Amino acid sequence: MIKTDALVIGAGPTGLFTAHQLKLIGLNCEIVDNLDKIGGQCIELYPDKPIYDIPAIPECTGEELTKNLIQQLKPFNIKFHLNERVDEVKNNSGSWHVKTNKGTSFITPNIIIAGGVGSFEPRKFAPKECKKYENKYLFYAIKDKKIFEKKTVTIFGGGDSALDWAIELSKNSKINLVHRRDEFKGALSSVEKVKELSKLGNINLFTKYQLKSLKGNETIESVDIEHDNKEVKSIKTDFVLGFFGLIMQLGPIANWGLNFDKKTINVDTEKFETNQKGIYAVGDICNYPGKLKLILSGFHEGALAARACFKLARPNEKYRFEFTTSSKAIKDRLGVK
Repeated sequence: MIKTDALVIGAGPTGLFTAHQLKLIGLNCEIVDNLDKIGGQCIELYPDKPIYDIPAIPECTGEELTKNLIQQLKPFNIKFHLNERVDEVKNNSGSWHVKTNKGTSFITPNIIIAGGVGSFEPRKFAPKECKKYENKYLFYAIKDKKIFEKKTVTIFGGGDSALDWAIELSKNSKINLVHRRDEFKGALSSVEKVKELSKLGNINLFTKYQLKSLKGNETIESVDIEHDNKEVKSIKTDFVLGFFGLIMQLGPIANWGLNFDKKTINVDTEKFETNQKGIYAVGDICNYPGKLKLILSGFHEGALAARACFKLARPNEKYRFEFTTSSKAIKDRLGVK
């Protein structure tokens, strides 16, 4: 049984920064994640995709953001339990007893859920022949954009991921962008950029079309796309990318007695505590009036949740807020002279 001041569930950006905040104020914590690597959705879904809304960082990829957050945690030697899913959470005399699918057990007064929106898998193409090309010539997420250089790539989707990757890959590849509607769901700036690149001939834009079938043998040679009016076009392509969003699966967390609103957990905005004392939710999985699903919002939520943990972890001590610029105790924890 591992005893800790707080257990963070989720090793994505919000979970990593929350752990940093816990350690900064002198609390012990450990991190559990059901993925086999640190970084959450940033690493699993868009390690190479540019991110533009992290304060003081004009542009970075999901991988770069993750590496920086890990570097920020280095002074604290935090223990990670990767490829483990939290299966059981039970309250025992004010403490939470937690057990993973691999039998690791924890006892803690505080649990911070920073696990995104549960486990996830992409929505996939309907045609049966798509499956044999998956993870070879057909992808639902990009982990290495270099494989598409100087190739023809056909992207399906109308949201931010489809638009952003169409823009990014058009720098070194021939891009076909196919969407089943005329209107796009992505950011207006991205929509305008795609239309500009379409006029310049950098992106071939097909709206009101959907995938009908794939053609090829060992590799994909072409795709047939069908218009709303039943017109069919054949497009030569080397790769196919599908960005239709994710199917979210909450898993065991759905049975923890938390106050769910659809697939998010309602929290207060003082401590980001759920309806269960000592269990907090931060990042995409939490819900409150005015919630924005941004990484920077998750950082704010994690900072407040971490400080709320102090009262339960150290009931006989009073938490005193200190700035990192002037606190000797904080500088000592960071190894700063």
